[in-house]
Amino acid sequence: MKMQLHISPSLRHVTVLPGKGVREFIKVKVGSRRLSYRMVFYSLLFFTFLLRFVFVLTAVDTIDGQTRCSSIGCLRKKLGPHKNLQSTVPEVIYQILEDSSSKYDITEGSEADIPQTLEDFVSSLKGNNRPDAKTFAIKLKSMVTLLEQRTRKAKIQEYLYRHVASSSIPKQLHCLALRLATEHATNAAARRQIPSPELVPALVDNSYFHFVLASDNILAASVVATSLVYNSLRPETVVVHIITDRKTYSPMQAWFSLHPLTPAVIEVKALHHFDWFAKGKVPVLEAMEKDQMARAQFRGGSSAIVANKTEKPYVIAAKLQAMSPKYNSLMNHVRIYLPEMFPSLNKVVFLDDDLVVQTDLSPLWDIDMNGKVNGAVETCMGEDKFVMSKRLKSYLNFSHPLISNNFDANECAWAYGMNIFDLEAWRNTNISNNYHYWLEENLKSDLSLWQLGTLPPGLIAFHGYVHIIDPFWHMLGLGYQENTSIPDAQKAAVIHFNGRAKPWLDIAFPELRALWSKYVNFSDKFIKSCNIRAS
Repeated sequence: MKMQLHISPSLRHVTVLPGKGVREFIKVKVGSRRLSYRMVFYSLLFFTFLLRFVFVLTAVDTIDGQTRCSSIGCLRKKLGPHKNLQSTVPEVIYQILEDSSSKYDITEGSEADIPQTLEDFVSSLKGNNRPDAKTFAIKLKSMVTLLEQRTRKAKIQEYLYRHVASSSIPKQLHCLALRLATEHATNAAARRQIPSPELVPALVDNSYFHFVLASDNILAASVVATSLVYNSLRPETVVVHIITDRKTYSPMQAWFSLHPLTPAVIEVKALHHFDWFAKGKVPVLEAMEKDQMARAQFRGGSSAIVANKTEKPYVIAAKLQAMSPKYNSLMNHVRIYLPEMFPSLNKVVFLDDDLVVQTDLSPLWDIDMNGKVNGAVETCMGEDKFVMSKRLKSYLNFSHPLISNNFDANECAWAYGMNIFDLEAWRNTNISNNYHYWLEENLKSDLSLWQLGTLPPGLIAFHGYVHIIDPFWHMLGLGYQENTSIPDAQKAAVIHFNGRAKPWLDIAFPELRALWSKYVNFSDKFIKSCNIRAS
């Protein structure tokens, strides 16, 4: 049936008439307002922008040779629900990337066929001969594996160079020791008794503040002693006991004879000056000899460590550090004999030679140790992976039953370097014997209880005898990282350059080194003659 449509001139009525001419009609009311030309214009403008938007959406799929689609189809794909992209990745790619067998390992001579950079990889995918999913995955895996191998090799090489640099003695320090040894032999002033006879009683007087420093590094020892005395509010009450080895004794005595830190009292003694040490049986010496033989026999030196293809770089770095002569030096074990070395003293503060004192340390004697022996800073309260996030599991091998059955892996560790030792309380314990016992056990187990330094046996021997002090007194890690905040370092009582980048080495971090070198007198004739410079 045909219909007729009549629209009134005012656009206010629409009339629909039957095709047979029947007078009946349907009247539809459209609206009470006029449809203005402005409204028509804006409606057309809106539809124009809508069409442009649809065009952009559909055009994107044609870029870079992607499959074309109709406008409606592309619009539905763009505006409709998105599927998980992971579902579009072929399963064979996951299979190859997750395959841990040697099927897809890089063979000798095949490196030339592997893309060396991401740009090379992308270029190999262009053109008409595009690889299938399996070939794509194999090529991607080979490239990533090759880059990973090269990164590992470079990292290990860096660790090896740092190990060599940190283990060797700079020629400037060697020169300084030789010049001072010559001065000791030819200049009576360099052989002067220190301390002077009238100050000798202060060496056993518990009303003084006694500090002990063990070192065979003259320049480092001078910085520690100078910074300690310079920042003391009452330097006349400070006594510094410097312990060194036989070969360093003469130049060390010459230095402090010619550079007195008046009014503080300075004592320089070599280990062979202690009767009990020279004549008696010293377990640490025996343990050190066995330790050196064990390392040489079972570890194969730094070459064998670096040649390991399976261990991660940070594990190799730890093993290289364990090979450092510092950890086989008796100077590093001296602290365990403090009660015997200073039988008349009740309390001492032991200082390492790689630190700088920046404030008066006499308040350390006011700390109530609550019957504990060792006052130390905890090292598990920070996010720094090198120093301040350490627990016992960081130092001890908890896969060994002797360790796991006696200690808690998550127990917080503490730091050597600046420690308050209550010698009176220490003498009533079995700490020293425990230390020797665990050294022997580690040697019996082929160094499998721990591998690095004297801190692990210290953590064991002093277990239960440690009083935690405020971290203000001891800031660590300046030899590990250069991102230490200088303002934070300047606020600390003691800053410790523990790590490879010692401040007297060329590999030291320049900004941090300035905190140490400010206590070196570079105009001194011995310093100048050995070409020791601030940077």
